[in-house]
Order: sequence, then C-alpha cells, then structure tokens
Amino acid sequence: MRIGRSALMQPDSLAAYQGSYRLSYLIPALLWPEPAVLALPEDILKSVLQQDIPNLQQGLPVVKPVQTGDRWPGEDFRGLLVTSAQGWLRDRLTTSLTPSPSTDSHSAGPLSRFPAGVFTLIDGASDLERWARQQLSVVLLPQHWEGLMLAYPSQRTFIRDMRVRITHAIFQHPANPYGCHLIEEPEKTLLYELYELLQAYGDRGRLPPVWQQFWQRFSQMERLAWSSVNRKLGSVALHCGPIDLQESLAPVWAQQPVVLIGAALDTDSKAERYRDRLGLGEMTCLRFGPDRHSDLIQLYLPDRLPMPNTSHYQGAVRQEICSLIGAKSLGGSSVQTADSRLGAGPTVIIVGDMPLKAQLATILAAEYGSRVRVEVPIDSQGILITGWEYWRTHQAESVIPDLLIITTLPIPSLEDPLVAGRVAAYKRRRQDWFKAYLLPTALNELQHAVAPVRSRQGVVALLDNRVNYRSYGAQIMSALSPAARSSYLDLTWFIAESTSPESIAD
Repeated sequence: MRIGRSALMQPDSLAAYQGSYRLSYLIPALLWPEPAVLALPEDILKSVLQQDIPNLQQGLPVVKPVQTGDRWPGEDFRGLLVTSAQGWLRDRLTTSLTPSPSTDSHSAGPLSRFPAGVFTLIDGASDLERWARQQLSVVLLPQHWEGLMLAYPSQRTFIRDMRVRITHAIFQHPANPYGCHLIEEPEKTLLYELYELLQAYGDRGRLPPVWQQFWQRFSQMERLAWSSVNRKLGSVALHCGPIDLQESLAPVWAQQPVVLIGAALDTDSKAERYRDRLGLGEMTCLRFGPDRHSDLIQLYLPDRLPMPNTSHYQGAVRQEICSLIGAKSLGGSSVQTADSRLGAGPTVIIVGDMPLKAQLATILAAEYGSRVRVEVPIDSQGILITGWEYWRTHQAESVIPDLLIITTLPIPSLEDPLVAGRVAAYKRRRQDWFKAYLLPTALNELQHAVAPVRSRQGVVALLDNRVNYRSYGAQIMSALSPAARSSYLDLTWFIAESTSPESIAD
C-alpha cells in the first residue's frame, strides 16, 4: 500500500473457506492513513462490516473512518470505503472516471462512482472471471422484443415474424440438460436479416440501448453467442458475450493499484495463466499453501473402477457409494460420544452428471429414506446429493461434512454448449484448450470443494480412475495435497480421535 504496487495473493482453500486470512488486509487498510477501497463479495460483506471491522476498531489504535456504499463518499473523504466487489467491477467496466482525491490525479469523465488512483483491495478474486463475463454479456429477453417493436412501429409485423422464426429455429435444436444452445447459422442468418432491415430503415438513434449493445457484441469476430430456452413456457433469451476478457479488464487494473486475493487461482505461484486471462500485468505474486499437518485429508482413491465414459461406471460407482456410507455408519456407531466422533457429520455426494444424480437420489432414498436430500439444506445426519455449482454456492452455510464423495472430476463437459464454444475458440488459435481452460477450471473447483472437509480432517472419496491413468493425474493429486492417499476402504477413518491412545492419555 505504501509503494502503490499491485499484488496477487493466493491463500489456501481452507483459509479462504474459513476467512481466516482477512486480518492480513483489514489491519493494514485500517491503519494506513491514506484513502482506500475494500471491495468484498456480497456474501461476506455484511459479516466484515458488522463483526470483523468493529472488533478491530476496538482493539487497534484506529481513528480512520469507515463507510459503506456503492460510490465514493466525496472528494474530501480520507477513510476506508467498503463496497461490493461485484458493484465495483460493474462500475469500472461500464463508466468512466471521476476526479481522484489525490492532487496528482485528474478526471477522465464524470460518470464513475469510484475515483482513480485510490488503492483498492479486492477479496474473492476466484469469482472475478465469472463476474466479468456476466457483466460483459448482453441478454435479449422477451420484453426487449416488445421494446424494439415500440421503437419501430411501422416494422412491428416484420419484427414479430422474425422473432417467431428465430424462436422456431432455436427450438429445432435437441433438448439438452444445460438448457442452452450456441447460436448457429440459421439463427445468425435471421438475426443479420433483422439488423440489415433496421439499418436500411435509418435513424440508428431509435434503436434501444440493449439492442445496440447486443449488435456491438454480436458483430465481433471473437464472441460467444448462445440462446437459453424455457421449453415449458416456449420462451427464448439471446445472449452474447466475449470469449476473452483481457482487453476489457486491462484498462480496469490500470486505473489504480489493486491487491487481488483469492484461493486456487493458479497452480503456479506467479499465476501467469490467470493474469493473462484477466489482463493483469506485472505484479507481486504470493501463494500460500495449506498446513501439511492440520489440513490433512484422508483420500480414498480406488484404482479398479471403470472409466467414467464406460457403460460399467454407473453400477460400480453406486456400489462404492453404498459401501462408503455403510462404512461411515458402522465406524461412527462404534463411538458413544456423538459430538466428538468423525462419523457423526453429514455426507456430501457431488455428482456432475445430471442423469446419474437423479438415479443416485432414487437408489439412496430407497435405502436411507428422508436423510437423502438433493440440493437442499441437510442436518448433521443427512446425505446431500449435489452438483458442483450448488455445493460451491452453499458450502459456507452448510453443515461441514466428514465424508465428501466426488464421482467424477469437475472437468467442464464438452457437451455443454458454452464450454464447446470456448474450446472452439482455443482450437481456432491452435492453443492447448485442455491445459489452458478445462484443467485449470477443474483444479480450481476441486480445491474449493474439499476445503470444508479439511477443517475436520475428514475423508474425501474420489471415484474417478482417470487420476490414476491420465497424465494430468499428478496435478490433481497436487491440488488435493496434503492428503493421506489410500486405494482401500479403511473403517478407522470414521472412528473419532477420542478413542486413540493419545486422546485417552489426554
């Protein structure tokens, strides 16, 4: 903060899950005499404002004022502004700058809610890429077609007909579990036909802003255009966003020194791939690893399972899951003190394959009844069946599991149209799309998923044999480290430490 140099900090995934690293930036931000912005994810913003900062203000010789809001309080403000990271990024991507409180900075425009040159700390950098894609993508909803017809009343019939034809073309795509499709040639042709007519009609000023933004994105060479479909309602939304983010984000980082903080951003301490994707230049980069003793997990990795793309996989994985839950129940029941035993916690089963998720829910519900839940909160005896997205979003408020079962690695599926669209862009450039996109995404997801289990030194079962036989298996194991790996099921994993000789002596 003193020298005004940008930095990238990677705490380990357990520290990110627990939030234990926040003191490392809250104390300097409160003690530093110059103004600063603290941009936090919305899910932790309230707790930092109501708990962390008040506690530090009582224990530190702090006189620096703290305010919260979605804009800079004023030119004379010299304190700490705590704001939403999503809102800060949205402002930087959509507006120009306001005058800086620093005397050596100048205004670049009247629209930005945050001044240039003010030191900014951003927590939650793991989600920056997703936030940026959401902000830079334009979506045309059904009401926007109504707005277009209001703007061109004499072309109402033509616009309505084009909407019907585009919707019909999109519905010709086979249904898929992802509810979306890339915009292919039939839809492209119709959209260009609509645009050409509106251009020929003249007066581009009457084109609604959202349509202007959509055409601007759609006309770019490197862009991702897709449709989302609600087949029950018969409605369609059109989306268009950038393939790459670096050109849009590079000007954002140039406006002020920033410290980005997030776990599992890159396997490399210098985070070169991550910085390239987000347009970050040279900066101080630090990566902190987990404690090799207190953060250890028991990793069950059987080596005789069929590969996930074979017909025998589903039957084998169902058998393994039933064996794990049975062993956990047996191990936990051997200890009378329920509060202290490892087997007393819930079980979480992450299933990326949607049909398999439904099948497992049915089979386990028949065996364990109401203990089984699909993507809803569970109690300490529950069995949660979930996809990757739900677990990532809700793990903070969920009961900590002592058994986490992962059916397959979270490698994005090429059957997902949005994944296929991004992979196609890498292929056009003759880049290694697996190492540049699919594998880093999987490693990031995996590290965040197992973080809660580390806090209990619990058991992680990974039922994907590709770890044993693919070249990237070593990177998967490195991401799961520290872990005590075993290829066989050990009942003692679920017996509490309170029954060990050491704990009896204590």
